[in-house]
Amino acid sequence: MLSITQLNEEDRPREKFLRTHGVGMSKAELMAILIGSGSTDENAVQLMQRILSDCDGLVMNLGKRSVEELCQYKGVGPAKAITILAACLLGDRRAEEQVRTEQIRSADDIYRYFHASLRNLSHEESHVLLLNQHLNVIASRLISRGGITGTVVDVRRVLREAILSNSTQIALVHNHPSGSLRPSREDDRLTEKLKQAAKTMDITLIDHVIVTNDGYYSYQEEGRM
Repeated sequence: MLSITQLNEEDRPREKFLRTHGVGMSKAELMAILIGSGSTDENAVQLMQRILSDCDGLVMNLGKRSVEELCQYKGVGPAKAITILAACLLGDRRAEEQVRTEQIRSADDIYRYFHASLRNLSHEESHVLLLNQHLNVIASRLISRGGITGTVVDVRRVLREAILSNSTQIALVHNHPSGSLRPSREDDRLTEKLKQAAKTMDITLIDHVIVTNDGYYSYQEEGRM
């Protein structure tokens, strides 16, 4: 097994990045730059190739691994595992920034706004998207975090965030880690409760969107708002 330093210079990840600015480099090579070294059995590139192979070659799946799971690989300790997961999360944040639009025009815009940050979660989260009267994004706020099957949303907290941000229109968003796009009875009750409560404050609930990795459910698009 050749170490990184024993590879031809044109094959060393850092030198290759300097030469190509990362263009054409594999995911394993890019991740190898972050972890720096592998083990006595394989160099950093080979190690990351193996880890990614176990994740079906998808960084998305890699980001779902825990620190403990990554530490099962020889050559990966807590520091390297945290570095790998932080890189995956940073990639999600970058993707999130790229798809954010100044104005929300549809449920698809809402879905793309939250998809990167919610797609890999193994637990359920609820967020409120705060908008002005022109549907421009003011901010988003995490409202609650729960388990695999659900989370409790405090309507008063949602409205408080809207009032504090001078938001006149809001959208509620939560993920289903199970991948199911079917809203629950509690989702239905919450949507109606929040809609009516917001109305008394002259705030409009424009949509409630359920996000999964593969798609979304929109109460607005389904004619249920």
